[in-house]
Amino acid sequence: VGPNWTEAEVKLVNRLMPLIVATIDDRSWRVRWTAASKFANVIEAFGPLPNAEELIPAYEKLLQDPEAEVRTAATFNLAAVAKCNAMVSPPAGREGSNLPPERITVAERLVKRVTSLTEDDSEHVRAALAMVATELAPILGKDATISHLVPPVLLLLRDAASEVRLNLISSLSSLNEVIGVDLLSQSLLPAILDLAQDGKWRIRSAIIKQIPLLAEQLGIHFFSDKLASLCVAWLGDDIASIRNAAAHNLQDLTSLFGTAWAIEHIFPSIEEIRHHVSYLRRLTAVKACALMSEKMEPDVVKLEILPMVLEMSHDYVANIRFNVADALKDIAHVCGKDLYESQVRPVLTSLSEDYDRDVRFFAERALQSLEKEFNQEIVAMQE
Repeated sequence: VGPNWTEAEVKLVNRLMPLIVATIDDRSWRVRWTAASKFANVIEAFGPLPNAEELIPAYEKLLQDPEAEVRTAATFNLAAVAKCNAMVSPPAGREGSNLPPERITVAERLVKRVTSLTEDDSEHVRAALAMVATELAPILGKDATISHLVPPVLLLLRDAASEVRLNLISSLSSLNEVIGVDLLSQSLLPAILDLAQDGKWRIRSAIIKQIPLLAEQLGIHFFSDKLASLCVAWLGDDIASIRNAAAHNLQDLTSLFGTAWAIEHIFPSIEEIRHHVSYLRRLTAVKACALMSEKMEPDVVKLEILPMVLEMSHDYVANIRFNVADALKDIAHVCGKDLYESQVRPVLTSLSEDYDRDVRFFAERALQSLEKEFNQEIVAMQE
């Protein structure tokens, strides 16, 4: 329905609205769940809403439904419903005043429900709220966000359930666009540290994926002081996928903060890890070096990264040696043809004669790939 209502459309809406509102009081929780799930579609379908005074209180009833499944479905739609451009009365008028209450936006009314939802008994409701609460910030504006939205967000950051905290951290970009995360930085830190040590490896993996975005929002100084060491510590996780994600995370941080930052805050720790008694730690150090080198300045890679990786080619564990061969294939791209011929090729040639067949395979593959690449560059230059 468009903004210019015809008489027939008004009659149709007036007939439909009581039916929609009636579903919210249905005895069957599945009917109420369906109403909660589709409520945002109802708001969107009717465009400029003539019956907001009926629908919004009905939606608030869904947020307080006895069934957790219904409250969860309604909560997922919170931000979408808040975008409704109608004006409504506040939840309660001014007592003792004959003046009609000043009308407010739907978002201003619904944000007052957020605090009570942070105290919901159901973890699923709170997790749903954590996913959508920050989307209210662009709708409310800076002042209202600071006054009404930041306090419940801080409560969610301290929630007992790791999934709730993770969902909120994953959705901070909307809040950052309105107020920045300076107001949340001190509360963010303990939440991140706690999630980083969560017993569920999927939670740890999910928080690692959020680190580059958080780093950009928190800034280089705060991140370097509080979280850089945590990013290196993930390289020693017991789960292989976490170690791999940690290596890629260091690559993203290097791209974000630059080569000098990586050499100062990350490289010394990797230098220590390569001497670790566990070959899995040493293996992760090799992978991290290869990934970080792709985002670093070539001169620094030649002076800092390449010598360390070349030295690890003598590791007594074959798994390390063939990963070194694989890493040198990537690092040589950055260092260039001259350094390949003088330093990388001799090491790969030696590894191609290793007693372990896997080491020989990866070394020969790296040699073939690099020879082909650099020969093509020579031909291209001659043409």
